[in-house]
Amino acid sequence: MLSLGVFISVIKIVKLAAKIKQTLIVKQLSKSELIVNSDGSVYHLGLRPEHLHNTVITVGDPERVSSVTQHFNTIDFEIQNREFKTVGGSIGGKNITVLSTGIGTDNVDIVFNELAFLLNYDLKTLKKNEVSKTVDIIRLGTSGSVSKENSLDTIVYSKSAISFDDLFHFYAHDFDTLRFDDRDYPITSCSKTLENKFSRYKPSLTLTAKGFYGPQFRNSQLPPKYTLQDLGSLSYKGVKVENIEMETAGIYGLSTLLGFEAISINALLADRLNGQFSSNPQAVVDKMIIEALDILCN
Repeated sequence: MLSLGVFISVIKIVKLAAKIKQTLIVKQLSKSELIVNSDGSVYHLGLRPEHLHNTVITVGDPERVSSVTQHFNTIDFEIQNREFKTVGGSIGGKNITVLSTGIGTDNVDIVFNELAFLLNYDLKTLKKNEVSKTVDIIRLGTSGSVSKENSLDTIVYSKSAISFDDLFHFYAHDFDTLRFDDRDYPITSCSKTLENKFSRYKPSLTLTAKGFYGPQFRNSQLPPKYTLQDLGSLSYKGVKVENIEMETAGIYGLSTLLGFEAISINALLADRLNGQFSSNPQAVVDKMIIEALDILCN
């Protein structure tokens, strides 16, 4: 029978071997893991490393890309593949890549993994570069308020997000979790550096949902299993859920795991408590874009 000390040593060796194996796998990927198009671009985004600037703005809707880049002084390139539209340019001497993710953390998973490939892999050899790089990612998105503290047509940033989707069931992590209806949901957080940069906005605890109707407790053709009132039992570090959207937890979690800096800025277009929607949503989104660009360039 093994002594406790020997048993612990064996466990450490097994864990070390698993870590070494994982490192070897990560450093050399196969052609079915890191898929490169014939023009040297990554599979879904259609981007090459030179298209990725140090600052990346993500939006959900491909049409919103031009709402951002209309303020640029120069446009260097425009690329669209599937729902992923990317434009690179500069404003006030600052280079920025603007990229649409589409809706949901399933798309976020594609986008962020491929951004990491562009940053940290040789797309010819499929080997990981010796020195890892990072990037600042700012999500400019829309959201619904579920708190009296977050008024309709205001702008907030997500300090933390509850992953009410299932993306992080498929990745190893040590995120905090929150229990709801006998399930544990991961909680991910924004970059402290970018939080300081965007401190003009009020922080919010965000719930990232898997869909738009039932997963966001909307009454439509099908009655949802849960209601907005059920959110009353959810809180993190003494803060209750204040807004709901569909990407932030995935952006924060993947950024943490991949070594990116990320923050999610939210234009609150719906007041879910009172059943109201913004009378001029584009004006609120435009205000968010102009303010975010001002923050980034000053």
